[in-house]
Amino acid sequence: MRAPVLIVLCSLALSVGACATMESPTAAPAAAGGGAPAPIEGYDWFYHQQDGEARLVFGLAESDDLGLGLDCRRASGRLTLSALGRTGARPEIHIEAGGETGRFQAQSEPSMLHDSDFLTAEAIADAPVFKRFRQVGWLRLRRDSEWEAHVPHPGSASNIERFFAFCG
Repeated sequence: MRAPVLIVLCSLALSVGACATMESPTAAPAAAGGGAPAPIEGYDWFYHQQDGEARLVFGLAESDDLGLGLDCRRASGRLTLSALGRTGARPEIHIEAGGETGRFQAQSEPSMLHDSDFLTAEAIADAPVFKRFRQVGWLRLRRDSEWEAHVPHPGSASNIERFFAFCG
């Protein structure tokens, strides 16, 4: 399942509010004692399920600010990842969760909303990096030379497990 950027971003906007463009933070500070990164105010994991498909998106509420999107069909065991990447850079989505990493070769197309490329990649839902994501509850996305932490707030942490349980 490959969704065009406008559908992905507007679907997120419809599930969390009206569109408004905001800049993404580049990293979340680590928790005291060097543990998991801390959530970033306003940014969270949003879950939406409809007609046999589900979407888990990290971004800013009520905006088109996409950090990372995960889509699947019910019980398929397969994911479509979407993220923004630097124009002209190697088309891959590189993520890390609790020391486990995954690099996913991506398709790249110019973003209609941002000055960057829109990347989509396929993955299996039980890849080691996603298993670790489910355990630790956060992951980081490599964008350019920096890692962006994608950490849920306490009230939305259950969205991660709900998504993966749906996907199979």
